Amino acid sequence: MNELKLSKRLSKVAEYIPEGSILADIGSDHAYLPCYAVIKGKAKNAIAGEVVEGPYRSALSQVKRSGLDDRIAVRKGDGLAVLETDEATCITIAGMGGGLIAKILENGKDKLGAARRLILQPNVNADLIRIWLINNGWELKAEEILEEDRKIYEILTAEKGEPLKPYDGADKDAGILFGPFLMKEKNDVFIQKWEHEKEHWERIAAQISRGIQTEETAARKADMLAQIKRAEEVLS
Repeated sequence: MNELKLSKRLSKVAEYIPEGSILADIGSDHAYLPCYAVIKGKAKNAIAGEVVEGPYRSALSQVKRSGLDDRIAVRKGDGLAVLETDEATCITIAGMGGGLIAKILENGKDKLGAARRLILQPNVNADLIRIWLINNGWELKAEEILEEDRKIYEILTAEKGEPLKPYDGADKDAGILFGPFLMKEKNDVFIQKWEHEKEHWERIAAQISRGIQTEETAARKADMLAQIKRAEEVLS
């Protein structure tokens, strides 16, 4: 992978960057995504944000090697703190847990004023991002699920709008967990992921049944059984 050829996961993220964006890539690592977006004409300018010294230095070197110093600013800082108010029109956050992505968005809400699109790629717990989007007025516009190197990734694209619109006519809780668009498509990767998760929940429920029964364990088992039932309904 380099600034001219991204991984399958990041290539899909890049597809959702609107033409002419001012891109902020948070947790940019080697800054491959912002370099690619600028080279391909997706972004006019970009900011690559990194909180860790090593990746920050790697991003600086990559931008310099690509000859993009005048169009990509590499900044060291925590989350959206690297941005000026109303600076970026498109924000990408990829390769982190959903809980961390939601926390970054929550802590940096004051930097989202100019943002027209969020493209978020959680490694796990995408449901936590969907909850944040609903609670903060962002409408989920598209979702992707894909497999790369035997790992499954989800990509969520959101814009300011009607946050509950994607969940109309469906079980909202199921939509938050499985993804309203992904539930409708039910591609092979989606089925693979949730069959695996269902088996995991079934093992947990069995372990709970074999243990000492308390109100707490009974509640946890009931939760597991509810998740299993919901998965069975979605996968049927």
